[in-house]
Amino acid sequence: MFRRAGVGADDGAPGARRPHRWRRILILVIVVALAVVAIPSIAAYFKLNGNITRIDVSRALGDRPTTSPVSEGDPRPLNILVMGSDTRTGIGTTEYGKDTVEGGAHSDTNLLVHISADRQRALVVSIPRDSMTMAPTDCSDPNSTVANGEIRQWNYNFNQGGPGCVIKTLEGLTGVFVNHFVVIDFRGFQDMVDALGGVEVCTNVDIADKDAQFTLPAGRHTLDGKQALGYVRVRKTVNDGSDLNRIRRQQAFLSSVVQQATSTGLLLRPDRLYGFLNAATGAMTTDPDLGATAMASIANSLRHIGIGRIAFVTVPTEVYPRDPNRVQWKESATLIWDAIKADRPLDDSNAGKPKPSSTSTPASPLTVSPDQITVQVSNDSGVEGLALQAGSALAVQGFRIAGYANGPVGETTGVIIRYAAAQRDAARTVAAAFPGATLKADDTLGDVISVHLGAGASNPVAVPNRIGTDPLPSMTLTASPAASDGIETRSADQDICN
Repeated sequence: MFRRAGVGADDGAPGARRPHRWRRILILVIVVALAVVAIPSIAAYFKLNGNITRIDVSRALGDRPTTSPVSEGDPRPLNILVMGSDTRTGIGTTEYGKDTVEGGAHSDTNLLVHISADRQRALVVSIPRDSMTMAPTDCSDPNSTVANGEIRQWNYNFNQGGPGCVIKTLEGLTGVFVNHFVVIDFRGFQDMVDALGGVEVCTNVDIADKDAQFTLPAGRHTLDGKQALGYVRVRKTVNDGSDLNRIRRQQAFLSSVVQQATSTGLLLRPDRLYGFLNAATGAMTTDPDLGATAMASIANSLRHIGIGRIAFVTVPTEVYPRDPNRVQWKESATLIWDAIKADRPLDDSNAGKPKPSSTSTPASPLTVSPDQITVQVSNDSGVEGLALQAGSALAVQGFRIAGYANGPVGETTGVIIRYAAAQRDAARTVAAAFPGATLKADDTLGDVISVHLGAGASNPVAVPNRIGTDPLPSMTLTASPAASDGIETRSADQDICN
């Protein structure tokens, strides 16, 4: 029973209980309101999280690049490999054909998304499906690697061993550590576009492609999911009919998606946002660590990034000599991988230049001291005196210098560190002195670690386990930047008609 304020011996002064009562009522109202809001959100979270298919491919990856995985909240770069599976299962039509001749799916779209540690930049790298590269012969065997493998067309890696095979091949070729992967199939792509309310595209030519079951007159158009799927698959009947031209069109399409999602306030429309996320997660396969919580954390960390800081680039290629219908990566592709490993912008004009008082911070502790390591330095840059300068900076830290050499100019980009398998841990210590260096196993070497300084090579920095405290010598020489042959970037805020 309620008592009136001011009545009763224990009430104190008249009205003394009223503020406390209203405070309790206010708290109760707030709690109820929060519950009303939170319960649908919690339900939505479990629905979205339950949509995602997860597979663990870690056992098939074997030896991996030295960069360690990133834990939640850790301010390090992120590399996410996104693969578009061409399986037709579940899309409700056979207009785009049935599954592949070999059975199963290919990854006709391959995007490596690099997110900088400061969450101010993102680089989306398209890997052409027709690329001929070295690949593990048997991706199910951890001992089968790129180094002892075979030449294979890129999109066959997915068919041979799923996302694990694609990751293993990419890491083996580039030295870039892949933190997470995402596979999206045709159905997911189609549903996401529909959830956005369609996506605007622009074509400068009429399109009539029988294979893609798609026609479109020149100009700007807003396409629904089914139409958009046909648009991004068009290849042979547009311009030169190459996969590279299709990649450019796909990059423009993704730019349009980013522009539309930001300009229409997708985040301010819970209904539309949920529809988009439900469609995406419903056709998504990821690694076990990339669930709804991790995705939300990544998205939140990128909330202040401007679309002008999202760039698209395609791995530069040239005609594959054995088959004019296939391509191989140009040497300049190394510029992309080096930029990702060093977490710097691809067009950074200071790439390779020394930074005062810089010290490396390896992802995991170094286990071999510099005074136990013998190094030979090869100058492959053409800049006279560069190897001697680097050797002096290594020697002052305790590294033993076996000698110097001059390698062929133009064949090396950045810093390449070669080592025998037994010297892998020693090579990691050497690599710590050259941020962004590429480690390559070479069974022809003995106990000596071979450092090759090519175009755009970085000068040495201090390693954490160095011997002595003498400062590194002044380094006045820098390797000339590597030519950006075949590398063109596209900003996400660029007009889709360009």
